[in-house]
Amino acid sequence: MKYVDEYRESRSVKEWVEAVHSTTTQSWTIMEVCGGQTHAILRWGLQDLLPAHIRLIHGPGCPVCVTPVSTIDHALKIASLPNLIFCSFGDMLRVPGSKTSLLAMKARGADVRIVYSPLEAVQIARENPDSSVVFFGVGFETTAPANALAVYEAKRGGVTNFSLLGANMLVPPALEALLNAEECQIQGFLAAGHVCTVMGYDEYKPICDKYHVPIAVTGFEPVDIMKGIYSCIEMLEKGRAEIQNQYPRSVREKGNLIAQNCMQEVFEVVDRVWRGIGLIPRSGLALRQEYADFDASCRYSLSDVAVEQPSECISGLVLQGRKKPSECPLFGCECTPEKPCGAPMVSSEGACAAYYQHKEITGCVF
Repeated sequence: MKYVDEYRESRSVKEWVEAVHSTTTQSWTIMEVCGGQTHAILRWGLQDLLPAHIRLIHGPGCPVCVTPVSTIDHALKIASLPNLIFCSFGDMLRVPGSKTSLLAMKARGADVRIVYSPLEAVQIARENPDSSVVFFGVGFETTAPANALAVYEAKRGGVTNFSLLGANMLVPPALEALLNAEECQIQGFLAAGHVCTVMGYDEYKPICDKYHVPIAVTGFEPVDIMKGIYSCIEMLEKGRAEIQNQYPRSVREKGNLIAQNCMQEVFEVVDRVWRGIGLIPRSGLALRQEYADFDASCRYSLSDVAVEQPSECISGLVLQGRKKPSECPLFGCECTPEKPCGAPMVSSEGACAAYYQHKEITGCVF
């Protein structure tokens, strides 16, 4: 398959592996930001191809994982209301709130529906004018344009029974929060190619300059990831802190301007709480005042309440790259994908789920 098979080709992977080995002269710690990259690294056994002193750690790039428990509880409160249809992407249904999950509520009779686009939720609202319809808008910059478009279309079409429970987050401020932490060990980043497809990579340049940290934009196939690792190590070895695009088939420097304009029309930048990290200034998106009538938080009078994560769960440390999932005492016993204690075990992009799914893999498949 074009744009897939050639990026999984064994010979190409091995060429980049050799380049990494020939370039590396000392120990380096690199964080892959995106959970999709974590899954690819473990699925293909790429960590076993690297020099022993190259350490990959996993970042907070899983929107399901970093959505705070209080936001899940807001979703549960709304979904429990009569004459209401609650729409969400499927990966949010099993994420535990403080007491239950959307999937459990659905089993008890709540009208919770899985959709594949926020525009589908708008159409459901059109078809059910006597019901309120809420879409759970979770995600990074990748889902924000579609969420913005749904609200824009609802307002333009007079679909007043539709609203958005927004939880979009922005990646660059999270990288700065990680770099500002006292225990930070990150020396370079692999940035998520799909986020940069929307936003470009200009906004990463100030991070490179301020923290003297190299960043390589990468995709999600084995060749993509090995190219990104090589790019990052080469910059580290030469003492350079730059942003390099190793995903040019999808990413352009300025990104998708049409998508960005749609986001800017509907959303404004706000402070946001990240599960496992805390409050990060200017790291989220909220509806502008002009679209406040479509804000579920306002419509249903929701207020933020701090909810504690179970003390035994170390998902916060996993999301910050400070611990591996296998270091958690709950991993694989009390905490499994069927009965998760923390969000990283639920999501298809969660690091804990990746470790659980690929725990039997030893060695590289190439």
